[in-house]
Amino acid sequence: MTETPPAPSSPDQRAAVGERHGLVGPFGGRQILAGVLIVVAVVVIVVGATAPLGTVGATGPVDPRPTPYLIGPAVEGLRVGDLAPELEVTRADGSAFQLTDLDGRPIRLADLAGRAVWLNFWASWCPPCQAETPVLRALDREYREHGLTIVGISVQETSVVDVAAYVARYALGYTIAADLDGDIFRRYRVYGLPTQFFIGPDGRIAGVIAAPLDLASARARIEAILPQ
Repeated sequence: MTETPPAPSSPDQRAAVGERHGLVGPFGGRQILAGVLIVVAVVVIVVGATAPLGTVGATGPVDPRPTPYLIGPAVEGLRVGDLAPELEVTRADGSAFQLTDLDGRPIRLADLAGRAVWLNFWASWCPPCQAETPVLRALDREYREHGLTIVGISVQETSVVDVAAYVARYALGYTIAADLDGDIFRRYRVYGLPTQFFIGPDGRIAGVIAAPLDLASARARIEAILPQ
């Protein structure tokens, strides 16, 4: 028959028995401390392995607007104050090219003298151009009777049919031209889409913006060049 050990009778005996029990269940203080240190070490290693090297944060305000779609190397472009080139060129083979609208009618800046002109280089496949389309459509309707002419010059398209389909789909009422071979695109030294040229009634370039515009920014540009 197994005898039950006598219960500790003195405080010192009871304290000695308590010391043999763990702080948490069967685990002692040293075991718990070791476990905590292991967990901390693992967290430090994981954070160190996944953190980026160096500083990658922005150094200035972040602009959430869409950026232009680059389709060529950066070149020195036309400048504010330059006389806007006419929308025609003589090609290397000696042939002449005149920009026309989708119905084949010539588009000449000389015919638009005295009006404010917004040339918008774009493409139907260009995401920032697509995002900007409602801006041009709205401002054409707002300012056409106040002396503004918008000419959308589409580049790097497969065919005029594709451009016309885009125009019909989004009910664009301003003038659209298809510069399929990029003749005017190169003459204006454009390398990203969309690129904007704001031309005053005197035929001189008043602004060049190689980026899409929001409604407020475009309206300010237009009102600065409207005929008085």
